[in-house]
Amino acid sequence: MVQPQQIPDLLTPIGTRRRNWWRWVVRVLFALSLALAVAVVWFTNAWLTERFTETTRVRTELRLALYSGNILSELQRTAVVPLLLARDPELLGSLDSGQYATTSARLISAKKEITAASIRLLDTTGRTVAATDRALLGTLYVQAPYFVDAMRSRDTVFTAVARETGGTEFVYSRALVDEGRTVGVIVVEADLARFERSWSGVADAIAVTNSEGRIILATEPRWRGLTMSEALVARSAPSAIGRALRLTADWANEPPDAYLRGTAVMRTETRIPFRGWRMISFSTYDSVRERVNAVLALEIMGFAMVLALGFYVLSRRARVQTAAYRRESVELRALNTRLSREIAARERVQKDLAVAELTLAQSSKLAALGEMSAAVSHELNQPLAAMKTYLAGARLLLQRQRPEEALSSFQRIDDLIERMGAITRQLKSYARKGGEAFEPVDFRAAISSALAMMEPQLRARTVRITRTLPRQPVRVMADRIRLEQVIINLLRNALDATKATPEPHIDMLLTAGDSAVLAVRDNGPGITDLDKLFEPFWTTKKPGEGTGLGLAISSSIVADFGGRLTAHNADDGGAVFELQMPLYADKSAGGHPLKSGIKAAE
Repeated sequence: MVQPQQIPDLLTPIGTRRRNWWRWVVRVLFALSLALAVAVVWFTNAWLTERFTETTRVRTELRLALYSGNILSELQRTAVVPLLLARDPELLGSLDSGQYATTSARLISAKKEITAASIRLLDTTGRTVAATDRALLGTLYVQAPYFVDAMRSRDTVFTAVARETGGTEFVYSRALVDEGRTVGVIVVEADLARFERSWSGVADAIAVTNSEGRIILATEPRWRGLTMSEALVARSAPSAIGRALRLTADWANEPPDAYLRGTAVMRTETRIPFRGWRMISFSTYDSVRERVNAVLALEIMGFAMVLALGFYVLSRRARVQTAAYRRESVELRALNTRLSREIAARERVQKDLAVAELTLAQSSKLAALGEMSAAVSHELNQPLAAMKTYLAGARLLLQRQRPEEALSSFQRIDDLIERMGAITRQLKSYARKGGEAFEPVDFRAAISSALAMMEPQLRARTVRITRTLPRQPVRVMADRIRLEQVIINLLRNALDATKATPEPHIDMLLTAGDSAVLAVRDNGPGITDLDKLFEPFWTTKKPGEGTGLGLAISSSIVADFGGRLTAHNADDGGAVFELQMPLYADKSAGGHPLKSGIKAAE
């Protein structure tokens, strides 16, 4: 039976699901509205940009048609002037008589009537005898194209010549003939530069090219004499802000035809029906963007108003929901009470867990203490056995009246006592991470020292030991005492493994490549369980002969040195232990001294 205080708990999930459903509906509607607004703005921008761009292009084509008509009209009007002046009796008479006092005044008067740029009268030697610009009097034009062509032809000749000061000179020239002989040349320059000045007042950049594609008229002075591709390249590098603005313009407009001073422009061309000339105009997208942005601003404003209305409706609903939340506060207080009880129960569990952790830590300490005592016993067995052997030998030597040799045995016993002290010091720091007492150690010397330590056990049995060592030092960074302990443990295990072998044989191979590797191989029965080999307290020896800690301790020591200890069974029988350690990098040596020389001893 449902208790009355449980009814709010049953109804709460239903109300929560409804609120969550409504929130998702609002979010989906908001996302759809935002996507619709973006799509409408994007489509409007693309459509209006295309439409206004086409309108701008048509206007530009009409403007170019007007400009090209003006140029053609000016050229046609100027082309008639040389023919009229070539028949002027006054000019013919001055050339025949050589009297030019009033000739320049006559040319100045004609210039005012026809609005030409300049008029010059040349004699048959190409010397200027009269001109509207008196500074040119006496100037020789014997090699000028318009003089040479006019002397060769009886018709009016048009020539476009590049000025030394920049720009192009558009000249009509004609030979003056009197009674069948050429007496001079009249040169009339068309004033096309005034069109350049009038074009500069508009926003477009305009250029006129000849039949070779060279620019002869342009609103950009540095374009003159270049091809259009060269002119578009010859512009200053845009700044970072200019590149950002250009990228924005490229996104908002259609792909531009070219860039003018870092600004995207549309290119419009028209043909001038005169000697293959063409007129090219570059119009910016500023006017297009202004009109498009005005429409987009209205659209965005409309969407903003709709969005504001939606937020108003949502705020009204939020106030209604707030009232509902207040009614649910009683249920929340009951829930808080239940949560308080659960928190108290959790705190009790955490206290019990803390007690269990302390107990586990104490158990770990006791286990470590047991391992340490076993390790001390294991590591001191070898020196004690050696001392017993040396004492027996010293007693025998004293009985044979050989005290000097007995003193040598006592000295070895003293060395073993020192070694036992070092072992106890090392075992006390076994649980601490090594590295503070490391020094460069010659691996060969450590092997020799370990064999000397094992000499009593080796003499007690007939075992063939083969050592293969490099001729040059093999230096590793380690603690010499602990490294010898590892080697001694490997030799002892090999001796134990070959007890039942008729001809025991132990190979010790030291190689040096990228790292130093000592391989200790025996011809015993091999290892039965490689997975448990380095686990503490695991041994194949009989009770009382071993604790199972030797290889575990050796593996830990080698890991402290930065190396590793591995084992595997040989293909032809026996076990192989490999002790791998990084070589000592001697910066002062200037190279690796371990690549040559191997010596062997049995």
